[in-house]
This record gives sequence, C-alpha cells and structure tokens, in this order.
Amino acid sequence: MTKEVMLTIRGLQFDQGPDSEEIETVQWGQYYKKNGTHYIIYEEVMEGEKEPIRNVIKFREREMNLMKRGMVNVYMAFEECKKNITNYHTPYGSLLIGMDTRRVCFTEGEEEIRLLVEYALEVNYEYLSDCRIEIRIQPAGSRTGALRTKASGAWKNTAAAGRPGEGGAERTVRM
Repeated sequence: MTKEVMLTIRGLQFDQGPDSEEIETVQWGQYYKKNGTHYIIYEEVMEGEKEPIRNVIKFREREMNLMKRGMVNVYMAFEECKKNITNYHTPYGSLLIGMDTRRVCFTEGEEEIRLLVEYALEVNYEYLSDCRIEIRIQPAGSRTGALRTKASGAWKNTAAAGRPGEGGAERTVRM
C-alpha cells in the first residue's frame, strides 16, 4: 500500500568548533512498506534551482540507504557499525565522501515513523564532522511547512515551502 506522507527531515552537523548547524525541511512524498523494508519517495528543489531531485530512502533494522537523482547524484549507504564510501556528484564536480555510521534506528507507531541516523562524515578521506539525520514520517495533512535553520540558539524561518501543486515553492538544503 502506498500513501501520501509529510516528511520532516532534520539534519544536524557538529563541527569541531563550538557551533553546530541544524537544518529542517518539510517535504511531501509517497511511503510504502514491502517485505519488512520501508520506502519513501519524494522530490526536492534546491533553493535557486528549477530541476527537482528525486530522492528514494529505503530503511530497515540498522540500515538506511539514500539515493538522489537529478542535478545531484549519489547513493549513500548507512549501515550500523560500518563505513561506506561513495562519490557525491554535483553540477560543480564530484566529492568522495565517507559515512562511518554509528547508529541507525527507527520507531514505528500508528500515525508516525521516526528514523534516526548518526554518523561521522569524511570528505576525501578526511574527517569533516559528526552528523545526525532525523526523519519524521506522518500521513499527509498539513498544507504548509518551512525550512528553518538554527543559528545562535534561535530558530529562523528562511524560506516558505508549500505542498506540491498548490502554488508554494518547495525549498530545501542539501544534507
């Protein structure tokens, strides 16, 4: 069974300094579960761009995979207690990134699923930061959302996002 869902995706990057950057985006997509594996399919449009990026998230016990296709192309595998390396292709060039995954877990309720991934991020074999991705999946019902960033301890709305086809522009930030 496929159902329309609202995704709240929060990314947190802890750098080596005193500051960390948190980004939250709301997207709408499709969800289904097959043979014990959960699937989420959605499109995002990067701020200032027109071409959508198709995202497929696949997750199950201790594992999450993220595939992006469009102006950004990447297949990221997050497997608990394992390091995976991949090429992150952008219009500006490619980066070799590594994800040393510490934890992948999710809780499944009647009206929501929460997914958590914690990992160390490397670029060209050099440690960059510790990262966390939190995804909240709920039945679609909310008609608006906003991209928010947390800087200096205060939340700030940086762009409005609307439900696809209803006049709003979806905006997100690459994670």
